[in-house]
Amino acid sequence: MTAQPTDPAIYVDRLSRIRVAMEEQQIDTLLLSVGHDLPYLSGYPAMPLERLTMLVVPRDGDATMVIPALEAPRVTEQAGVFGLLPWGETEDPTAIVAKLSAGSKRIAVGDQMWARFLVELLPHMRGVEFTRAVDVVGPLRMAKDHAEIAALTAAGAAVDKIAGELQRGEIELIGRTEAQVSAELSRRILLEGHEKVNFAIVAAGENAASPHHHAGSRVIEPNEIVLCDFGGTMAGYCSDTTRCVFTGEVTPDVAEAYAVLHEAQRAGVTAGTVGTTCEDVDRATRKVIDDAGFGDYFIHRTGHGIGMEEHEDPYIVEGNTLPLEAGHAFSVEPGIYVPGKWGMRLEDIVVATPDGPLILNSSDRSLVSVA
Repeated sequence: MTAQPTDPAIYVDRLSRIRVAMEEQQIDTLLLSVGHDLPYLSGYPAMPLERLTMLVVPRDGDATMVIPALEAPRVTEQAGVFGLLPWGETEDPTAIVAKLSAGSKRIAVGDQMWARFLVELLPHMRGVEFTRAVDVVGPLRMAKDHAEIAALTAAGAAVDKIAGELQRGEIELIGRTEAQVSAELSRRILLEGHEKVNFAIVAAGENAASPHHHAGSRVIEPNEIVLCDFGGTMAGYCSDTTRCVFTGEVTPDVAEAYAVLHEAQRAGVTAGTVGTTCEDVDRATRKVIDDAGFGDYFIHRTGHGIGMEEHEDPYIVEGNTLPLEAGHAFSVEPGIYVPGKWGMRLEDIVVATPDGPLILNSSDRSLVSVA
């Protein structure tokens, strides 16, 4: 379980803004089960159990947390946020949710609600129109408040420290397997205060040409690039950074490509201003790489939103015409991947602010030799 803010005023404010959105979209009831929308509005990160937990948020009236009785001792009822309604093992929790939602014509359900629970609800709710809760909660979650930005900053600083250790040669690479180095990164992520490791990609040489390579038994050798992309969850918010190092003197072909990558990443960060569309940030990085002749080797979007989830809205990709707003937090991580030879990626987390892009990572962005 990840830590959440304890001040009820935070959730009162969020629910108030949610109800404004519900009014605008004519949503009568919001139903949130497992997933991150639930702790965002209540502070309670429900376990993904076969027993139903559901936060029932009416547009008018008090919210209710329907929860298995055996889980209830772990939850503190919060006045003004939600009341607690435990259900026993012989009760039908979907019938309880249906009763709490009685009279609703339009209901928004969380994207991560298990299909079985929705299927069980349908017979209780004839004639109800169902829609996605992401359209209600998503815009609010995208615009991070000061406390959320502070949490992201702290998480970013923790992985920056590890990146610095990697770049100073304090994490042994040559002669170890990718899996061993991945385990070492994971251990350090936890030591730096994260509750859990979300991923620790380590890809050496030709394996780095696979953006999401799974660290395996490949032994890291001298004179090759090593891509490390790692992050976790700390106090409920995620970290994510990618840095590459070279186990020897950097070869000319790699140095040339990395100079392009560095410029492209800087262009993407610079473009991440309030009012700029997500696709225009993507275009900014892509243009640099295309112009240098590496366009065919940049095979993924420029970035993703980050917050309580490692990947969330807004996505920095062609076709996303959403303008960035103050508080939008996202990665800028262009890559160049040459199959059979090498790959490289450079990633920072950025927050759009009225004063320009705020970069949450500060470790060295150059291709450091660790020979």
